[in-house]
Amino acid sequence: MSYLPDSDSEDEMPPGWTENVTEEGIVLYRNNQTGSTQWTHPRTGRTKRISSDLPIGWRMSYDEKSQCNVFFNTETKQTTLVDPRLAFAVEEPPRAISQVRQRFDGSSTALQVLHGKNLHGHVAVITGANSGIGYETARSLAFHGCEVIFACRNKFSTEQAIERIAQERPSTRNRLRFAQLDLASFKSVYLFVEDIKSKLKHIDYLILNAGVFALPYTLTEDNIETTFQVSHLSHFYITLGLEPLFDHKTRIVILSSESHRFANLPTDNLTVQHLSPPAKKYWSMMAYNNVKLCNVLFTFELAKRWKHRGICVFSVHPGNMVSTQLQRNWWFYRLLFAIVRPFTKSLQQAAATTIYCATANELTGLTGLYFNNCYICEPSKMSQNEKLQQQLWEISQEMVQLLLAKEKQQQPADDNEINTTTNFVY
Repeated sequence: MSYLPDSDSEDEMPPGWTENVTEEGIVLYRNNQTGSTQWTHPRTGRTKRISSDLPIGWRMSYDEKSQCNVFFNTETKQTTLVDPRLAFAVEEPPRAISQVRQRFDGSSTALQVLHGKNLHGHVAVITGANSGIGYETARSLAFHGCEVIFACRNKFSTEQAIERIAQERPSTRNRLRFAQLDLASFKSVYLFVEDIKSKLKHIDYLILNAGVFALPYTLTEDNIETTFQVSHLSHFYITLGLEPLFDHKTRIVILSSESHRFANLPTDNLTVQHLSPPAKKYWSMMAYNNVKLCNVLFTFELAKRWKHRGICVFSVHPGNMVSTQLQRNWWFYRLLFAIVRPFTKSLQQAAATTIYCATANELTGLTGLYFNNCYICEPSKMSQNEKLQQQLWEISQEMVQLLLAKEKQQQPADDNEINTTTNFVY
């Protein structure tokens, strides 16, 4: 926390800070010098909530020109943009996870979760949105008014996916867009981040859905094992790179798996070789288990670092052996998934937990949780190891910095396309 001048009242706002109120009645604090926002009071570190009723003699209206609420005192005939209820805001008691009531389960669908919601004006960025669970997630959000950015590698298949949604619901056509992203290429990931930052002002839902499964041993063009780079490292960079577009309304949902319980990463002295192993130590199934553990570890560490800003971060298990394109890399898994298909979730059901974590009102203010079947689930003991969470963060950060430096070296001397000064210390 930056230096705050002394004050006779610990509840007094420091210079340069202002208060506002969200639609849910939670007091939001803004640092006008940095433009950042947070849930907690800059002096006390506590959160506050206001009453839903205006004081006697006050009226509220919405001003289209300024696009904000205006308050009118009928006795003094004065108008102000400051919510008078802020004077009576009270500190909130710590929010307990146990207070969240289960409303959906493993049989619920994404559209059932979204029933009655209006997402017009909201923006979602979804990796791997052109097929499988990502497609159903994008489709469901779009049906309820959300603008969706399809972050995918294959432009042709993505445009086909967008067209299918638009034909089914013509009103969605202007809200669906393709953004080029190859998670196996750091240069592509970097350019994707810069492109999104140049075109969007805010992201409500960042859904890190894409991943690979059962790949034979391969290295990306960046000389990193493919499963690890595609399913974790690229998403790590995307999340931190897009941080300027996040605020207290943003939710980040990372798709993991129950397979994270079978990972074999060491809890002490984690190295790059454990995350991106050589061919002789590679087993496709274990690589998948380990990267799914990385997803949960990243969720917990990111949630801790961004909690004061009110950004919600969740990881989810969509379902066991859901029939998608994930198993396409080996005939044995294609056969196995086909056999169990009648007994597994549909794609609509598999997308439900992601949609729930992204949009459920009762999750406001919560972060760093793992979900299964649309409800909070206890993750593995290894995923809760704080030392391992920190080690993964530090290694990921170092790898990203090396990739940034390498890209810079490959550019002409006068080409500043790649910025090596990016600092991911939060």
